Amino acid sequence: MRCPFCSADETRVVDSRLSDDGDSVRRRRECEVCGERFTTFERAELRLPQVIKSDGRREPFNEKKLNNGLSRALEKRPVDTDAVEKIIGRIRHKLMASGEGEVPSRQIGEWVMEELKELDPVAYVRFASVYRSFDDLNAFRDEVQRLQNEPSAELRRKQLSLIPEPETPVKPAAGARKPPGKKP
Repeated sequence: MRCPFCSADETRVVDSRLSDDGDSVRRRRECEVCGERFTTFERAELRLPQVIKSDGRREPFNEKKLNNGLSRALEKRPVDTDAVEKIIGRIRHKLMASGEGEVPSRQIGEWVMEELKELDPVAYVRFASVYRSFDDLNAFRDEVQRLQNEPSAELRRKQLSLIPEPETPVKPAAGARKPPGKKP
């Protein structure tokens, strides 16, 4: 990699670490010519699906647009940039995991609202008011009322499930004997 200070091609990696989200590698590099150190980030370049806009147009997923929308909703809110980056990472992961070549913008908007509802209810209402095009104060009030009637994110995390999650059966080791009386 070329040194950003002297443009020499001789640099070496001093340290490599996996990022917190696990999606990229942070590398500390040192130029062997001028001795300056700098940081690079490496991420797999994967093809994200096309976004189908409400008017039917298709365009590539634009992470910058997502960041701008989140930033507007979170303006002057006590939320750090790491939280925004994590939301973007989770949405990017959902896009990749969908396996689809195209995803409606409505779906991305719903994912954003789910994330904001957990992170900051005020930012959620801000985003929802633009995303859902609230026409009047009553629509705004209804959304706030709906939000107030839902259990908080913390309460949902602490709540026990009435229906236990199915456990994945443990496969016996190769060559292990079957318990007596059990048929395959």
